Amino acid sequence: MKPQLLILSDLWGIQKATYLTQYINLLQPKFDIQFLDCCQLGGVDTSNYNQENLHQQFVNGGIKKAVENLLKNYPKAIDILAFSIGGTIAWKANLAGLKVQNFYAISATRLRYETEKPSSQISLIYGALDAYQPQQNWFDDLGILDYTIFEEEEHELYQKRTVIQQISEILLK
Repeated sequence: MKPQLLILSDLWGIQKATYLTQYINLLQPKFDIQFLDCCQLGGVDTSNYNQENLHQQFVNGGIKKAVENLLKNYPKAIDILAFSIGGTIAWKANLAGLKVQNFYAISATRLRYETEKPSSQISLIYGALDAYQPQQNWFDDLGILDYTIFEEEEHELYQKRTVIQQISEILLK
């Protein structure tokens, strides 16, 4: 039986998640995959579909609601691959009791505000040109040793074909 991999979207949800097909195709041989749209998970209204509006809804209750929904619907241990805001949601859910074995967060920039580390195996990935990635002292302070910084890449590096291949290889190890 394959381990369950829960994939959490970025703040755009399924509407701009065309890149996910590539991850699913590469990871399906090893994992039983389920995808969650973070907008739906957090009860975010997408009728005004712009970054600032979506971001404000996540910060003002959407993250909390998404965490509650994860805790309610996933009582068994899982692996998580999460993008951007999805990484923050998964991190907070893990701290609140979600059973996560392996946690992979890509471009989860809001983690820079976190001061407590979940107990799961954590692997973080950022683009070196992402202005909001955590600083080196954050990794050191939390004792996070497994992180990768992609040189010459920005926040949405996870949507690029070459990076998708490299990230998938990390999960397939």
